[in-house]
Amino acid sequence: VCSQLHLVHWNSDKYSLFEEAVMEDNGLAVSESFSRYVGKRHEGLQKLVDALPAIRHKGSVVEFTKFDPACLLPSTTDDYWTYHGSLTTPPLTESVTWIVMKQHIEVSHDQLAVFRSLLFTAAEEEVQKSMVNNFRVPAASARSNHPLLLHPVPPGRTSAEGDQHTH
Repeated sequence: VCSQLHLVHWNSDKYSLFEEAVMEDNGLAVSESFSRYVGKRHEGLQKLVDALPAIRHKGSVVEFTKFDPACLLPSTTDDYWTYHGSLTTPPLTESVTWIVMKQHIEVSHDQLAVFRSLLFTAAEEEVQKSMVNNFRVPAASARSNHPLLLHPVPPGRTSAEGDQHTH
């Protein structure tokens, strides 16, 4: 069983608001790690997992300090793929530079269970909708007619200098 972890970043040097970055080229970058479930819990993820029950419902807020999101990345971040793509949620804009880690992270079944207890709905809503199976059917886009090609990054060149390549 696998899942995905997305860390969404926006270009605050170029755009003053997240809402602007969502609509523009090079506005967002998403670091994606796949996770594999094992018996051992992921220590870096646990601080986040511990805070989730307080924000189980839509609109909930909790103070969250002294957390370095880098702890959610795989131990090896030298191997990754990058490509230009779209958001996975509305408005589905093609403003995202995706950075997909080759190495996965390992999390426990108990940690996953806490994520699966989250809800798309507010506490006062009569019908509660669980945040599970929250995937979408691939959307048609201008890019959908072209295959995604990943190319090796030439030595001495960073992924920011080009388009659609591997590292």
